[in-house]
Amino acid sequence: MNKNLHIVCLNVPYPADFGGVFDLFYKLPALHNLGIKIHLHCFEYGRGEQPELNKYCEQVYYYKRKTGASSFKLNLPYIVSSRAGERLIERLLLDDFPILMEGVHCTYLLKDERFKSTRLFVRLHNVEHIYYRHLYHTSTSYLKKIYSLRESRQLYKYEKFIVKRATFFAVTEKDVEDYKNMGCTQVIFLPVFLPEWKVNGAEGKGTYCLYHGNLGISENDKAVKWLIKKVFSNIKMPLVIAGKNPGAALKRLVGLKDNICLVDSPNENEMQDVIKKAHIHIIPSFNATGIKLKLVNALYNGRHVVGNKATTEGTGLEDLCHTANDAKGLKDLLTQLYDQPFTKVELEKRTARLDSMFNNNANAETLISCIWGEKVKQQH
Repeated sequence: MNKNLHIVCLNVPYPADFGGVFDLFYKLPALHNLGIKIHLHCFEYGRGEQPELNKYCEQVYYYKRKTGASSFKLNLPYIVSSRAGERLIERLLLDDFPILMEGVHCTYLLKDERFKSTRLFVRLHNVEHIYYRHLYHTSTSYLKKIYSLRESRQLYKYEKFIVKRATFFAVTEKDVEDYKNMGCTQVIFLPVFLPEWKVNGAEGKGTYCLYHGNLGISENDKAVKWLIKKVFSNIKMPLVIAGKNPGAALKRLVGLKDNICLVDSPNENEMQDVIKKAHIHIIPSFNATGIKLKLVNALYNGRHVVGNKATTEGTGLEDLCHTANDAKGLKDLLTQLYDQPFTKVELEKRTARLDSMFNNNANAETLISCIWGEKVKQQH
C-alpha cells in the first residue's frame, strides 16, 4: 500500500547551503528512497521555488510567509502566526494522510479541531522558547531584545499548549527532557539528517585554533568576542575566526590582536579547508537547546573539538569532545591539547559513533515506523 506523507516546511529546504536547512532537505531523499510519497508544503520568503525538490516529492506547494506588523497576533508567537494560512489548511484537509510539521513554526493547524483525527507529528529543531530567551540575552539591538523576549514568553505558553496534540521528534536527548518537563508524553530522540559525510579528520597536528560559524548571528558574535577578550587576550596561541557577515566591531577587535586573524565569508570549499587544517575547534555556546551543526561538522572533518556543557549536553556526542565551562578552564585545556597529536584511535571512535548516529536510512526507517507502525523495504 502506498504511504503518503504531508510535510509542512518552515522554509524552502533547498539549496542545502547552511546548517539549519540540512535536516529539512536530507530527510526528503531518505524518505523517498524508502518509497514514501511526499507532498511538500513550503513557506517561501526569499529562497524561491526549487525544481530540485520535485525529484523527491509527488507535489511541491509554495506559500508566501506573511511578514510585518499585520502578522502579529496577541495570542500566538510570530514564528507561528506568520505561517498561518487557509490555503494550506484547505489542501491538508483534502485527504487523511499523516502530517509532519517541520518546526514549531508550522504547527498552527494543531489549534484546528478539524485535524483532531489526523496523525500529526512535529520535528523539533529547538526548544523554541529557550532559544528565543537566549536571543534576548545575546542581542545588542533594543528592538530585537523586545521582540525576542515577547516571542519567548508567547512560545512558552504555546509550546505548553501543543505538547499533547502531536508526536514530537527532538534532535537531542536534552530537548526530549525539556519537552517531557512541559508535560509531553509522545517525544523521541531522532538525530538530524545530514549530507553523506564520512569522518575525514587528519591524524597528527594542525596549526591553529579555530572558531567558525555565521558571525552575523548575535549568539556567535557574543561567543567569539568572549573568546578574544577572556581567553586569547594573554595567550599567544594562534586563533582563526571564520564565518560570514562579521560585524565592524568584531573586525576592529581582531585587528588589535597579533595572534588572531579573520577569514571573512569563506565559500564552502574554503571553509572546509580551514576546518581541516585546524588543530583545535573551539565551539562555546550560550544556548543549550538543539544541536550545533558546526559541532557535527568539526567532528566529521576536524581534529580536537572543545565545547562547554551548553554545546554538548544531551547530544550523545559528549565523550567525543573536550569540555571546559569557564575562561580559565578553557585556557588550561587549550594549552594541554595544543601539543597533543590527534590519533587514529580517536578517529576510529568518531567513525563508529557518527556513522551509527547519523545514518539517514536508519533514521528514516525510525520515522516511518513511528508514523505507520511498521518498517518498509528500501526501494531499488
